Amino acid sequence: MYTVGPGVTLEFRFRDDLPGPKRELVGYGRRGFDVSWPNGARVAVSLVVNYEEGSEASHPAGDARDEHFAEFAYPKDPAVRDLATESVHQYGSRAGVWRLARLLDEYKLPCTFFAAAVALELNPEVSAYVREAGHEVCSHGWRWEDLPPLGRDEERRRLRAAVESIERTVGERPLGWYSRRASVHTRELVVEEGGFVYDSDAFDDDVPYFVQVLGRRHLVVPYSFVTNDVRFLQDFSDPTSFVDTCTRAFDELWREGGRMLSVGLHPRWIGQPARLSALRQFVEHALGRGEVWFARRIDIARFWLDRFGER
Repeated sequence: MYTVGPGVTLEFRFRDDLPGPKRELVGYGRRGFDVSWPNGARVAVSLVVNYEEGSEASHPAGDARDEHFAEFAYPKDPAVRDLATESVHQYGSRAGVWRLARLLDEYKLPCTFFAAAVALELNPEVSAYVREAGHEVCSHGWRWEDLPPLGRDEERRRLRAAVESIERTVGERPLGWYSRRASVHTRELVVEEGGFVYDSDAFDDDVPYFVQVLGRRHLVVPYSFVTNDVRFLQDFSDPTSFVDTCTRAFDELWREGGRMLSVGLHPRWIGQPARLSALRQFVEHALGRGEVWFARRIDIARFWLDRFGER
């Protein structure tokens, strides 16, 4: 109950009877969380490759429409097969992912693949590369799809199918989970399933944190849509905008110290030559600044659990 003035009161509170995570607006508070990354690094950089090509909505996959979130903004008839959008996704799996892989190999950078199980099934060579290079696969679901319309039981079924598929194609089960769009059931299903170390279905902090789920302590490693090449489809007019955003974010976090920077990448977008040059420029800036830890998300999660898991 809040008193606004003489004789005037207002009441506000969040409902606690809704399914899904409860809202937490306080976080680590005014001073933030003081963490020292390995080897004295001031920033932990998590490069995330979203590998979804072939798992998106499409008529060839039996869907009633083609993926609507694509390079092209022209009006589309969902009943008509969209060959242009299909082709853009194919660029990611045919060319973009390998251009990105060459950059990762050149600078010896570990990364996490947010991979949809079907996408890996459709391109075994990508699965082999991830395995051979030692990158992490974090499950991005069975397909690149929104989870809320599925219902709890069907979502559970697809979660288990994704885990089994990735374990078969890559050779080990995923230890992290990230949805395209999570439902109110997703985090509980991840915890119920067991075997997951963390999820990244959150965008609300610059460092990991713990939540209570079904009476258990569960780790969240937040992600970002700001330092993310998805912005090329929204408001980045050219590659320089990507460099500027990522570099400014890195420099500010470096100044603060003890923070994590997630950089979201999609082979069909960042894999275009002009755009990949922007990623190269950011990587060279971060490496040149020094005191940086490029790490897979599972490594960040394990570090956090080792340091703070008993608190």
